[in-house]
Amino acid sequence: MSFKVAFIGAGSIGFTRTLLTDLLAVPEFADLEIAFTDISQHNLDMVTALCQRDIDSNGLSIKIQATTNRREALRDAQYVINSVRVGGLEAFALDIEIPLRYGIDQCVGDTLCAGGIMYGQRGIPAVLGFCRDIREVAKPDCLMLNYANPNAMITWACNVYGQVKTVGLCHGVQGGHRQIAEALGYRKEDLDIICAGINHQTWYLSVKHQGEELRDRILPAYLAHEKLSRTEKVRIDMLRRFGYYSTESNGHLSEYVPWYRKRLDEISNWINLDSWINGETGGYLRVCTEKRNWFETDFPNWMQEPPKVYASNLRSEEHGSYIIESLETGRLYRGHFNIMNEHCITNLPYCVVEVPGYVDWHGINIPPVGDLPLACAAVCNASVWVQKLAVEAAVHGDEQLLRQAMLMDPLVGAVCNPPEIWQMVDEFLVAQAPWLPQYQTASAAASQRLDQARAAGSLIPVRDGFTGSNRLKTRTVAELAEEQTHA
Repeated sequence: MSFKVAFIGAGSIGFTRTLLTDLLAVPEFADLEIAFTDISQHNLDMVTALCQRDIDSNGLSIKIQATTNRREALRDAQYVINSVRVGGLEAFALDIEIPLRYGIDQCVGDTLCAGGIMYGQRGIPAVLGFCRDIREVAKPDCLMLNYANPNAMITWACNVYGQVKTVGLCHGVQGGHRQIAEALGYRKEDLDIICAGINHQTWYLSVKHQGEELRDRILPAYLAHEKLSRTEKVRIDMLRRFGYYSTESNGHLSEYVPWYRKRLDEISNWINLDSWINGETGGYLRVCTEKRNWFETDFPNWMQEPPKVYASNLRSEEHGSYIIESLETGRLYRGHFNIMNEHCITNLPYCVVEVPGYVDWHGINIPPVGDLPLACAAVCNASVWVQKLAVEAAVHGDEQLLRQAMLMDPLVGAVCNPPEIWQMVDEFLVAQAPWLPQYQTASAAASQRLDQARAAGSLIPVRDGFTGSNRLKTRTVAELAEEQTHA
């Protein structure tokens, strides 16, 4: 069978290569049309060279269409995979550094909190442009698989305002599934789970082994586990107080709720620095920066390594290829997907929820979940309304809604008072103006206000030079090379 799959943001080299390897491991997909598009010709050239070498090594005749012309990449596409980071690491750094001036200490900053809200303001106008192109030049029933963060906000905007059927995909459920199995002493495939909630705040409602419910064994298992008891303190505390384990990592979860990062001198009580994902200040930014810098040095080595082998037993756990396989071949696939809440979780509003789904020739089928446990629904609802405000702000360029999204965010609101939030938003509007076309007038007005306050000496004092409560140094290429030598 032959159809076209287009990758937007294909310059995300490792991720694009993984997804393509998964896709071409399906025997029926040996004649696919593959298109890569990215705004960086340099990254596009690298990923195309690497992936084309893999394709040739596996004996397939596919020739990647690589172009910076997005519409040409999307033309006649049946599926679109989106993994863009609008603004790149330059904007991402501002998502972390500006809030730190106000005492908002984030680990990741790409889903909620101040960083996630601003990431959405940059990403949503861009993806609505993608949707326009998809409507105009792709197949009429084209499906977009969204991997870009903030996943719920992007998926929400594409479905409601972009008018393109979009499913948000994330591997958080699989990661937590594996971790729970480790804690309980099972293999991942031996445990059957049901998760429901919103992306990065999804709850393991059921964990069964051969029909026996094990959910009540999770807390004692984690407390007794030598490693997890140290690295998952936030998730363990949430489990203890809410009764259900959360999908997302310790560092991610700590910035979505108001309790664990609001007092700078207490953050270290809840996190662990063995890995960035456990809560390090700006940890994901550091790792992304190191990977980008190192890849430029290491790319020739990648080209000298053995090509990827396309084999079903070597596929990753990313949902994308399995969804496409099921829709095209009818093979049943079960996963957890981010979709619009059309009466699936009955005590959450119309929003993007992450829930179990089944895929086959009949489409992506979502069974009803019903009510979440009340306290779990309350946690999710707090985030849903921040997402709603942020989506509407981004779509309409409404700076008042943007400020209100910041005000209502659990961690931002726990740390900052309203005048501080208003000034922080002004700083964002000025610093990120190149990526915020919908706020052109608001950015100019914010710049004028800051200049006037600066001249009058009335700026609210901030923590100039504050780098974070638990920050590790970004390693240089030389330091990374030295570590590789001694690895």
